[in-house]
Amino acid sequence: MTTASGPPLGEDPAPPQTRREAGDVRRPGQPHDTGPLGSHLRAARTELETQVAQARADFEEANERIKQRTGRDLIVATLIGLAIGAVLIGSLVFVKWAFVPFALAAALLAIFEFSRALIVSGRRVDLVPQLIAGAVVVVSAYFVDAWLHWVLLFVAIAFVVVWRLVGQMAAHDGRTYVAVLGDVLIASFLQIYVAFLTSLCLVLLSKDGGEWWVLSFIIVAVAVDTGAYVAGITMGKHPMAPRISPKKTWEGFAGAGAAAIIAGVLVAMFMLGLPWWMGVVFGIAVLATATVGDLGESMIKRDLGIKDMSSWLPGHGGVLDRLDSILLSVVAALALYYLFTPLVAS
Repeated sequence: MTTASGPPLGEDPAPPQTRREAGDVRRPGQPHDTGPLGSHLRAARTELETQVAQARADFEEANERIKQRTGRDLIVATLIGLAIGAVLIGSLVFVKWAFVPFALAAALLAIFEFSRALIVSGRRVDLVPQLIAGAVVVVSAYFVDAWLHWVLLFVAIAFVVVWRLVGQMAAHDGRTYVAVLGDVLIASFLQIYVAFLTSLCLVLLSKDGGEWWVLSFIIVAVAVDTGAYVAGITMGKHPMAPRISPKKTWEGFAGAGAAAIIAGVLVAMFMLGLPWWMGVVFGIAVLATATVGDLGESMIKRDLGIKDMSSWLPGHGGVLDRLDSILLSVVAALALYYLFTPLVAS
C-alpha cells in the first residue's frame, strides 16, 4: 500500500542523493576527517600538492627555455655529466692506472665519431687503421719512455697515410689530386688532434702525482664550461664569435674566466700544493686553451655542416663534443707541470 505522497508503508524513504553525489566518499579504512584538525590537514595537503605541481611546472618551463636557447636538455646533461665525473674521479683517486682504459675508450669513440662525420661529408677515412693507430699512440704514452712515444706517433701517422694512399691507388675511381691530398692531411690530423692530445694526458698521469694534475686541469676545464654556460644563459647578449659559434657570448667568456681563476686557485692550493698565484696562472692557461679548443671544434663542425659529432651522450652531443676543451687544455697542464714542479721543489 502506498500513500499519495510517499513510498510504500514500512519502507525507509530513499535518500535524496547518493554519498558520492553528496561528496561524502571515504576510502576503505580511512577515518572520516571531521572537525578543525581534519580540515586543517586537508588544506595543508592541498596546498603542498599545489606548490609541488607549480614548482614542477616552473622547472620544466625554465628547462625548456634553456633547451631552446642552447639546444641541450639540462636535466639529462647534468645526470650524464655526474655519472662520467664519478667514473673519472674514481679511476684517478683510487686506482691510478684505471684511468688508462677510460682515456683509451674516450679516444677511440672520438676517433670513430669524427671519422664517421668526415665520411658523411665526402672524405675518405680508413676507420680500422685509424682506431689501431690511435690505440697504440694512446696506450704507449703511459707505458713507454717519451722518445719511444714520439717514435710511435710518427709510425702511426705514416701507417694511416700509407694505408690511405694504397687504398686510393686500389680504388681507381679518378679522385682528384687535391681531394687525395686532403684525405691524407685529415688522416694525419685525426691522429694528432685526438690520439696524440689524449696521449699527453696519460703522459701527465704517469708522472709522480700526475693523477692530481690530470684531475685538476679537468676540474678547471669543466669549471670553464660551466661558468660560460651559466653566465651566457643569464647575461649573454654580445656574441663572441658569431660566425663560428653563435651562442657563445663575451658575458659567457667573462663567467668562464671567473670560474677558471677560482677553480685554479682552489685546486692549486688544496690538490697540487702550489701557491695561490700559480693557481691563477693555471686557471688562465686552461681558460685560454679550453676556449680555443671549443671554438676550434665548433669551426670544424660548422665546416662539416653538423651540430654535434654524434648523439651518443644525450644532452651533450658526442664524445668529442665533451673533449674539445679538454684535449687542448692538457697541453697547458703538462707544460705547467714541467714549469711549476721544479719551482716548488726548490
